[in-house]
Amino acid sequence: MASLFEIPIRTLKGVGEKKAELFHKIGIRSVGDLLYYFPRSYEDWSHPVMISDVKGGDVCCIRGKLSATMRESRLPGNRIMVRAEVSDGYDAMRLVFFNNKYITQMLKYDTEYLFYGKATKDFSGVQMISPEFIRADSNVSSFRPVYSLTAGLTNKAVQNAVSQALSMLPEKVADPLPEYIRKKYNLCDLRRSIINIHTPQTSVDYEKARHRLVIEELLVLSLGIRSLKNQHKEARGTNISVDYTDEFVSLLPFKPTNAQQRAMNDCSNDMLNGKVPMNRLVQGDVGSGKTAIAACACYNMAKNGMQSAFMAPTEILAEQHFATLQKLFKDTNISVGLLTGSLTASKKKKIREQLENGDIDIVVGTHALITEKTVFKSLGLAITDEQHRFGVAQRSRLLAKGKDPHLLVMSATPIPRTLALIVYGDLDISIVDEVPPGRQPIDTLLINSDKRARAFKFIKDQLDKGNRAYIVCPLVDEDESELAAAEEYGAELMLQEFSDYPVGIIHGKMKHKDKDKTMREFASGEKQLLVATTVIEVGVDVPSATIMMIENAERFGLSQLHQLRGRVGRGTDKSYCILVSDSTSENTMERLRVMTSTTDGFKIADEDLRLRGPGDFFGERQHGLPELKIADISDMSSLYLSQDIAQDILDDSPDLSGDIYKGLRSAIRRLFEKSNGTMN
Repeated sequence: MASLFEIPIRTLKGVGEKKAELFHKIGIRSVGDLLYYFPRSYEDWSHPVMISDVKGGDVCCIRGKLSATMRESRLPGNRIMVRAEVSDGYDAMRLVFFNNKYITQMLKYDTEYLFYGKATKDFSGVQMISPEFIRADSNVSSFRPVYSLTAGLTNKAVQNAVSQALSMLPEKVADPLPEYIRKKYNLCDLRRSIINIHTPQTSVDYEKARHRLVIEELLVLSLGIRSLKNQHKEARGTNISVDYTDEFVSLLPFKPTNAQQRAMNDCSNDMLNGKVPMNRLVQGDVGSGKTAIAACACYNMAKNGMQSAFMAPTEILAEQHFATLQKLFKDTNISVGLLTGSLTASKKKKIREQLENGDIDIVVGTHALITEKTVFKSLGLAITDEQHRFGVAQRSRLLAKGKDPHLLVMSATPIPRTLALIVYGDLDISIVDEVPPGRQPIDTLLINSDKRARAFKFIKDQLDKGNRAYIVCPLVDEDESELAAAEEYGAELMLQEFSDYPVGIIHGKMKHKDKDKTMREFASGEKQLLVATTVIEVGVDVPSATIMMIENAERFGLSQLHQLRGRVGRGTDKSYCILVSDSTSENTMERLRVMTSTTDGFKIADEDLRLRGPGDFFGERQHGLPELKIADISDMSSLYLSQDIAQDILDDSPDLSGDIYKGLRSAIRRLFEKSNGTMN
């Protein structure tokens, strides 16, 4: 099987150089790639329906013989139309074929056929236009595969190529799954699985093939991620010699929650006792106090004579962390620096010089931290905030600034606990599931647009008290007329409803400096109302912001709505989130009602996964995971089974050595090789 990945797709009959380029567009470069390019759906030819049961719009299969003479007509443009009639012995249906001059020779009167297509209905009844057909006694698969295509590539061309590729499968295919695993878990062999996923004879064949391939893919993913973790364990970290966590806690103006204390201890234990660098994720809900945990790790590192780098996704968030750390460490001898792209060249140069000679203990910054010009004297700790905004490659570039530094990643994006092993399998995890005392719960209301005027009045009452508010829109451009676009909607609010209040507008297409300027004006109170798109999902901490109103709330995932809601409720005043939706879908409304019933980000993430599927977490491949061909990351039963199998294999061979795991090692390399340089 492995050798088929070395045979170029262009060598197949009927492909050639030109068509090979089309195959390349859908990720198929070799015969092996083609065999792992699984159908997206199937045409079921196994259950022909009675013609009398066919309705307009049905996609179905019928069985019958020609029952009338075919009539050929000429259309404008020298086109040909052929009408035929087919009967199943009880009723008849019209068939229409366009531009097929051979159809009268292809269909015989005394032969029974299966016809498959979409039925349409007009004034004269139901008909099928250009259906596919085969002889009823043909020895072909009852389930015809349908593949995802690109312009210029037909399903027939892919089917023909797959048919050739299947004929090239050797009688004995090297199976990545060892025989003892297949027997124990009742999984069919690879050769049969590949054949039956492309050309299943029955639904049972298909289900068995799919089950085996799903398990294999999730197993390879799981083992690959664990391999990454083991690679990290081969590094030798610079451990701290003294734990200053208690001393750090005495600097805090508040008592840490139990969850914060646990996470601080996790980090200090990793850095103090481990023979390998810390590799930890601190996953906490919005407002759970993750910054204090990062500050504790930085303090420990500085007191032990090493530097820390704290990378944030936006300049304004970097500035916020910088201000927090400066204030916290003002009475200590720990120096904190800020390095962002908008600093003047002379300021950046000075900061970099101080980093290189060791005058700065902690530097907070953006992507400027990972440029070649930034050099550290003794980087011992790398921190990334809002981990889902950074790719694996960026994380690696930051780590490369030191000699095997400790790594701490922070995320306020709750991910269902069941998925944590897959998404963050290369990291140890600390979950911060408590909110600091004094934070008031946010009341969430779900309204339709009829109540918008009342909501605006409520917002004005809050603004009159000196508070601030957000109004979020899902689009920037008015591509869909029923959706409010930030600029047009913002201008309308400025001129009408909120003409007496200072209003700012912010969206993703603004220049970076203009976005930062608007956010600063909002944070300072120069602007009281901010009309925005989701660019404020990760944003500045504004304690006086008490209202978050989200237009067209049905357009957002629950986890995203929860992130937006977390922009308010950061002060001592009561805060509110208003969701506006005119959706008539019961499923949509059920989803939005989840937001009104809980503020627990982990519960919301679980519900989002249940109701929406994994797209909300993995739609943009934010976490650097390889692209899966057939498995669904939200298929929990398969996920758990693959974990059990992975454990069996690792118990037998922790490093996957030995000939029986050669295929697994190759499969892991293939899956990860295109994923942001995750594996070499």
